Amino acid sequence: MGKKRINIVTGGYGCFLAFHVSFGPDVGPLGGHRLAQQQAESTLTVRTRGFNNVSEKVIHYDSSTRFSSQEHGAKKINDIDANQVKDGDRVICLGYYDEKGEFQAASISKRLSH
Repeated sequence: MGKKRINIVTGGYGCFLAFHVSFGPDVGPLGGHRLAQQQAESTLTVRTRGFNNVSEKVIHYDSSTRFSSQEHGAKKINDIDANQVKDGDRVICLGYYDEKGEFQAASISKRLSH
């Protein structure tokens, strides 16, 4: 059984408190604002904010990655494709770090404002 861990993801549109069961240090969510997309390489660059730092992370995705959008507080989730995620959009990425240390996204959720 894994340990329970609390991750706090903050951004320009508010704070999201995500609870999840950790299956190890290589699994978890990553959130921030999309800065750039390289479709040929299947990557997104996301600016993340921590408690005392701001950093940029490269998110890798493939054909099995689920892209979705959801309004804040809404229950309805819309399926979208990668080209509907634009610069400056708030995203939450769920995935894992592979053996090369690259973040591989299983799901990328675009957060919509009201």
